[in-house]
Amino acid sequence: MKNRVLTDTSIWIEFFKSGSKTGDRLEPLLIENSIWTCGIIMFELLQGVRSEPEKSRILNMLLNLPYVEMTNILWQKSAELSISLKKEGLNLPMSDIFIATIAIENNLSVFTIDKHFEQIPNLKLY
Repeated sequence: MKNRVLTDTSIWIEFFKSGSKTGDRLEPLLIENSIWTCGIIMFELLQGVRSEPEKSRILNMLLNLPYVEMTNILWQKSAELSISLKKEGLNLPMSDIFIATIAIENNLSVFTIDKHFEQIPNLKLY
């Protein structure tokens, strides 16, 4: 069975830099059609664009990937995850909680260099 990987914004940023060894690790996963995306990642990438060609490049890449999105249930599960993390003294960014919830509920691993994700129980990291 091929990998099912939700690629975090941190990896996409590395991918779009030239010469990034971390970003280069994404290429084989793209070739084997293992990469997934979601609205939160798309938002994070697009809000940082500096030009129309950069925006087009990002959209051309993301719009051809399998896409998963938040649902009413996932919003509720995200809130529950946030509450449980706060009880442990962890206050993670909302976007990371949303991405983690999407990944957990859709049986996806998260490919990231963001250390916040290591603190989320039941989340598979790539």
